[in-house]
Amino acid sequence: MIIKNIINNSTRKSRLRSLVWAIGLGVLSVTPVLAQNKADTALGNPFIRSMYTADPSAHVWKDGRLYVYASHDISPSRGCDLMDQYHVFSTDDMVHWKDHGEILRASQISWGRPEGGFMWAPDCAYKNGTYYFYFPHPSDSKWNDSWKIGVATSKSPASGFTVQGYIKGLKSMIDPCVFVDDDGQAYFYYGGGGKCEGGKLKSNMMEIEGEMKPMEGLEDFHEASWVHKRNGIYYLSYSDNHDVAGKHNQMRYATSNSPLGPWKSQGIYMDPTDSYTNHGSIVQYKGQWYSFYHTSAISHQDWERSVCVDKLYYNAVGTIKKVIPTEGIKK
Repeated sequence: MIIKNIINNSTRKSRLRSLVWAIGLGVLSVTPVLAQNKADTALGNPFIRSMYTADPSAHVWKDGRLYVYASHDISPSRGCDLMDQYHVFSTDDMVHWKDHGEILRASQISWGRPEGGFMWAPDCAYKNGTYYFYFPHPSDSKWNDSWKIGVATSKSPASGFTVQGYIKGLKSMIDPCVFVDDDGQAYFYYGGGGKCEGGKLKSNMMEIEGEMKPMEGLEDFHEASWVHKRNGIYYLSYSDNHDVAGKHNQMRYATSNSPLGPWKSQGIYMDPTDSYTNHGSIVQYKGQWYSFYHTSAISHQDWERSVCVDKLYYNAVGTIKKVIPTEGIKK
């Protein structure tokens, strides 16, 4: 999601530019309008077409499936403020996707904004038999000053979530990310508006241990922090403030020998798509790394987005090769 200029910027990009970009991917030839997803359907990119989805948070759980937790753009959109529900999708082959349905909406949050909406980019973590779903949501009508990071829990990865409250003592920021290291220690990250902070989570996964601290060394951070680990190296990827010639968020990343930095900027791993925003996650599944992101290739509207995925590769020194959007994963 994006905090700056949310409403005013919603029409900045031309539909023609989006149309050209989508045709280049071959998307429009198969999906001119939203089509109903069927269970375990192969669709290519975007891989969810039954609704508009954004901010894909991808995880592989103990059942061997890869799950994507996504926010939902309600159509017709009004900037980002109508986003009101979260959905879960899963796959066991990266081609066929199952829609598990809605897991949470604003009306289920007792401390939430009275008008609802503003259910932005989420994340999920697993520890000691419980799935923890983290989501940003305002607690007041003045949404930009009252963000909280809510926590819902379940014994299942895609159903039965119950809101337990929110993480106390945090600033009014968005885009939660939770990374669980090899030793079981969980780390929490969030940000927005150019700031990114990280810290340790207590064993209950709902409280910060000690203090949050700024993530140092990030170049042009905007939002959408995501942390993964490969070969002992920690990677923090995020969306930047790029705004040039009608092109917007680039996806950047930095590396560190510690989950809390300091970080070394490594540059851009994905160029802007046809959407005003981008928000991604990086995960390994069955030996292959993948980059999840969103575009506006179906709607041609900045705030009616669709989630996509492509393979991600590393150079020998551990840097990430540029991810090029394609028509989708093929077997």
